[in-house]
Amino acid sequence: MRRLFAQPGFPRLFGGLSTSMLGDSVMLLVLSMWVKTLTGSNALAGLTFFFMVLPALAAPVLGVWVDRLPRKPILVWGNVASGAAVLPLVLVRDSGDVWLIWVVAFLYGVSFVVLPAALNGLLKDLLPDELLVDANSSLATIKEGYRLFGPLAGAAIFATAGGWLVAIVDAATFVLAGLLIATIKVSETTAPSKSTFREDLLGGVRFLAGDRVLRHVLAGLAISILVIGFFESSIYALMDAFGKPPTFSGVFVTCQGIGAIVGGLTASRAVRRLGEVATCALGLVVLAASTVVCVVAPSIVVVLVGAAICGVGLPWTFVSFTTLMQRRSPGHLIGRVSTAVEVLVATPQAISLALGSLLVSLLSYRQIFVVIATVILLGALQIVLTLRDQIRGDLTAGDHRRPEPLPR
Repeated sequence: MRRLFAQPGFPRLFGGLSTSMLGDSVMLLVLSMWVKTLTGSNALAGLTFFFMVLPALAAPVLGVWVDRLPRKPILVWGNVASGAAVLPLVLVRDSGDVWLIWVVAFLYGVSFVVLPAALNGLLKDLLPDELLVDANSSLATIKEGYRLFGPLAGAAIFATAGGWLVAIVDAATFVLAGLLIATIKVSETTAPSKSTFREDLLGGVRFLAGDRVLRHVLAGLAISILVIGFFESSIYALMDAFGKPPTFSGVFVTCQGIGAIVGGLTASRAVRRLGEVATCALGLVVLAASTVVCVVAPSIVVVLVGAAICGVGLPWTFVSFTTLMQRRSPGHLIGRVSTAVEVLVATPQAISLALGSLLVSLLSYRQIFVVIATVILLGALQIVLTLRDQIRGDLTAGDHRRPEPLPR
């Protein structure tokens, strides 16, 4: 990590991203909470998350423009625009203004697609390939750390002062992030001459389909994500089974966050020892194991241990995959590859949330968790069996054999 933060520009990038992540952690729970408070409707509150994920459907189109424009200005002005986008929340007064909250949720969703795609491209230009995993690990760690107190802080501000103050705080963090990133000096990769829009639109998907390693790892992730969303629907059934109120789920999330910090701090070491592919598969196995712990748990204390184990597995899975994607994708395609992955991951996630809502009324939480563990293990098995040669090469190379850099 010392070498990472010695890289020119990265400390300021990290500071900017950390600042905007803080604003995100404070705001995100407040949006649905605000709708629930104004309308009293759980369904309308849940609809807030629908508007937030809706922009993912347009991710490939957004990816084209991320690749056609310099990434640093996208991050600078994207953060400034995100800050402006949340300010209409200060106008919300009653249930007739709920549409304003949904508009902000939609714009938030746009930033969740555009800014990470631009960040992936900027990191490739700012850092050598061997430091990408350290950057991803450090960002994952700070993000998970904020989960321990950010939502609680947002809820407290909302309850005492109102949502307008949360909006002001969030806008300020976005603007400060943009100002910090604007001070970075970086020589960005020049995009190749433009092809037709249709060719650009399909560029990311074609690259994923043609890259054997990314294709099989993504398939394993997609299989697992088909059931990971079941957690969202069955968490309250789990609380009921142990006689705990719904609010106790906050303790579960906190324990998961503690585990995620440990996972974020150790993800880069795991990738260097095992390689991205094996670490991703191992992360899925850890997620499955944590689910089994919850299935057999005789007490809520053991359930919380399972939550912490789950937290460790999440950064291992997604930090390793993000690093793999960044390293194997050419610089001029990284935006489109990132947004193509967004669609390919968001689709099974949406299916998972819908199926989970149905299953929770038909099965016990233990039965649902057995399904989750089984399917996640199938996803890990898909990666291991199809890429065993890649894994074997990484493991026998000592400090992780690295493929030849692809053209940027």
